[in-house]
Amino acid sequence: TNPGHPHRPTEPMPSPGLPPPAAALLADVGALRRSYARLIALSSTLRHLDQILAVCLASGHYTLDPAPATSLLLRYAALRAPPRQLLRLFRAVPSPDRFIRNALLRSLPCLRPDLLFPCPDSFSFAFAATSLNTSSSRGGIASSSASARPLHGLAVAAGYAGDTFVASAFTKLYSTLSRGDDARKVFDAVPSPDTVLWNTLLAVLSGSEAMEAFVRMVGAGSAQPDSSTLSSVLPAAAEVADVTMGRCVHAFGEKCGLAQDEHVVTALISLYAKCGDVECARHLFDRMVAPDLVAYNALISGYSVNGMVGSSVELFKDLVTLGLRPTSSTLVALIPVHSPFGHEQLTRCLHAHVVKSGFDANAPVSTALTTLYCRLNDMESARKAFDAMPEKTMEAWNAMISGYAQNGLTEKAVALFQKMQALNVPPNQLTISSTLSACAQLGALSLGKWVHKIISKENLELNVYVMTALIDMYVKCGSIAEARRIFDRMDNKNVVSWNVMISGYGLHGQGAEALKLYKDMLDANLLPTSSTFLSVLYACSHGGLVEEGRTAFRSMTTDYGFTPGIEHCTCMVDLLGRAGRLKEAYELIPEFPKSAIGPGVWGALLAACMVHKDADLAKLASEKLFELEPENTGYYVLLSNLYTSKKQYSEAAGVRQEAKSKKLVKTPGCTLIEIGDKPHVFMAGDRVHPQSDAIYSYLEKLTTKMIEAGYRPDTEAALYDVEEEEKEHMVKVHSEKLAIAFGLLNTEPGTEIRIIKNLRVCLDCHNATKIISMVTQRLIVVRDASRFHHFRDGVCSCGDYW
Repeated sequence: TNPGHPHRPTEPMPSPGLPPPAAALLADVGALRRSYARLIALSSTLRHLDQILAVCLASGHYTLDPAPATSLLLRYAALRAPPRQLLRLFRAVPSPDRFIRNALLRSLPCLRPDLLFPCPDSFSFAFAATSLNTSSSRGGIASSSASARPLHGLAVAAGYAGDTFVASAFTKLYSTLSRGDDARKVFDAVPSPDTVLWNTLLAVLSGSEAMEAFVRMVGAGSAQPDSSTLSSVLPAAAEVADVTMGRCVHAFGEKCGLAQDEHVVTALISLYAKCGDVECARHLFDRMVAPDLVAYNALISGYSVNGMVGSSVELFKDLVTLGLRPTSSTLVALIPVHSPFGHEQLTRCLHAHVVKSGFDANAPVSTALTTLYCRLNDMESARKAFDAMPEKTMEAWNAMISGYAQNGLTEKAVALFQKMQALNVPPNQLTISSTLSACAQLGALSLGKWVHKIISKENLELNVYVMTALIDMYVKCGSIAEARRIFDRMDNKNVVSWNVMISGYGLHGQGAEALKLYKDMLDANLLPTSSTFLSVLYACSHGGLVEEGRTAFRSMTTDYGFTPGIEHCTCMVDLLGRAGRLKEAYELIPEFPKSAIGPGVWGALLAACMVHKDADLAKLASEKLFELEPENTGYYVLLSNLYTSKKQYSEAAGVRQEAKSKKLVKTPGCTLIEIGDKPHVFMAGDRVHPQSDAIYSYLEKLTTKMIEAGYRPDTEAALYDVEEEEKEHMVKVHSEKLAIAFGLLNTEPGTEIRIIKNLRVCLDCHNATKIISMVTQRLIVVRDASRFHHFRDGVCSCGDYW
């Protein structure tokens, strides 16, 4: 057969019925084809091909016989001729047949739909899908995504839905486009998948899904697994750390005679190392007669994953000693991303080696360095490694954005995402999840909604992680109703999705709803996790549901066997303390595991003492806190405010003096409000805002209306050594009030006002906001350091229980 196309005959076979002159002519054509085919196959440069093409054109053979033209076109493509030259070759053929059309489809870096017609076959559709796949791999994801389904529809309409060759191409395409569901649908449409198609599907799937598919493949028996099959399923077992399944696959490979294949052995080394059985991985490695670089990389990576950084460095030295040349994969395996702390010097040395060896422009290496520096909270070095990449991959963008978000630099995370959008780099699910996390931390609802629109615009698959991130964003930006709408639309909720929604109800003071949802979760036969119980306890604490919280705490330990952690115990003390059961909370502390008794527990007790004005117990709790966290200013502020409210001014002065002697500075309070898409930040007594005069003037008029409605300033926590009139002025210009006044000035009547306070809202501002919501007939949503408050018609959703 012709090397240009497996279904085209090399030369025409003379029919027995042809006269001798016609048979001779066909024999000459066949001889010419063979000559051209040999010359084309022997050509190693584009210049050689140009010479053959010149002869072919001059003799007229090029236009008369499409076989040499097809062979030439394929060889030009193999030698990386530019696409425009391939198109010129194609256009020089007066009547191109299906074979040359398929050859061009296969060779172009982007899809030309016109080449499919007038008579496409299975090769046409497979090559077209491969062309789209190549295009998307080079950054054309948006255009490829838009073309994939129409092309697939044409293939189905032409009757090729069950063709294994076509199905393999479309499965790969949908995988590249991160559309796993579509890839599975393509596979499911094939009645008898062959080994190649099964292998393609296994490469698309990850974790448990790939393992389940492998079990189905073996059970079906219609396709025999080969070494590629095992090389695909073993990394899936490693991904979910399922060493039992990995051992089963290993045993299957031994039984079928596939376990000695070097690719399978390397996959087994990687599996055992990632599952913590480094000894077994090393045993397999030592049994290899001549381990190649890929095997070295697998074991180096295994050592790094298990925190055995010294062993990975020693193996790297052995590799270099043997004369093997490290690749980018070697360096990625060696960089201690999984155990960064304590290896800062090694990190610097490796970075220097990367620069010296010219790998600093390599995307995977620089991405690994970026991730490592982010985990070390060295964001300046992380950004330098990121910026050194001339061509940034999706993984690189994700590493930098998530690094900013995880280290609290949320504004930089959002700014980098905006830059990514400006450069027309399409995000994936991980990018969206990290950016939504940053929006949630900022409380920036308008930014969160903008990201939500991008999900629709980019036609991203709404997997469980993106949906859960959306719920979390809407919860933390104050829109609990929208969060619930998204939650209810989810078909594939996991336990994290339920936890986020339960926690969200707690954050918004809707304890009863949180408990109802927890019951729904149990009814759905989902096992709660430690985080589930934390969400339930938090909701009970903020909703005053003492007995329900006690029941959940007991259930956690007796029914599900969880040991209470620091946060669970803190929630229990907070639950009892908020309810005024201070003695009970104090007596419960010794019953907790010793590892759980820390600053959080004593801090919750101190905060409860502040609410219920128990100075004696507050002193005891603060002494514990001063021992555990002597540099935390907040505890001194709480104790000082408590003494001040009890008119124990000398004790308050003593606490303030002690904090001053330790050079501790109170975190300044600030409040953020978004008007349109622009954030505005206010500090107490702030006069730097361009509208300051109008804000203060409006606040004076608003205060008069508030007083008429029954408002009285609460000055208990203000400084004791100033006049009462000055105290009233001090609380009047708190940042919350300035932000609310600004919002009222710059929005239409009836518009909802949303503000975010970095500290816990004070009693006076809480009372004032209730009155403001009544006199202005506005819904005011306040997110402070503790929870959400929804003020409407003079009432707060927390029931004054915060």
